Amino acid sequence: MCLSVHLNYMFTAHIQVENSIEIGDSGKGHRRVIPITGGSFEGDLLKGIVLPGGADYQILRQDGVTEALAHYTIQTDDGVPIYVVNKGYRHGPKEIIDKLIRGEEVPDDTYYFKTSPVFETGSNKYDFLNKMIFIGEGIRKPSEVQIVFYQVE
Repeated sequence: MCLSVHLNYMFTAHIQVENSIEIGDSGKGHRRVIPITGGSFEGDLLKGIVLPGGADYQILRQDGVTEALAHYTIQTDDGVPIYVVNKGYRHGPKEIIDKLIRGEEVPDDTYYFKTSPVFETGSNKYDFLNKMIFIGEGIRKPSEVQIVFYQVE
């Protein structure tokens, strides 16, 4: 039996974020919450806006890995809301991660930032999002997160 996996480009999201709210050491690591204030996304099948009101709930672990868990809503250009839960990991050399945490720009290829999003919608048009596996590749900029989403086929 020969299995194969292919990635199909879905869309690129530009997610605008505010400064983090530092919760502190929770015993699991340093907890912080990054408010999501808006943004946009565009691809061949989907395009629209990122609605304000979501957040990325992060744990900065002792081993230098950031566990991200973002909850937010996107809305397609035809008015359909889609709920997104996006879990991921970000890590790299300490000096690079420290710069990212301080909000400084770093070269995109100097750290690992991958996600596994789940989408939910009640729309028949976008029902395929409820049934497929997706992955994301992220880039952290000072005031936004860029994520390229792919469908796993």
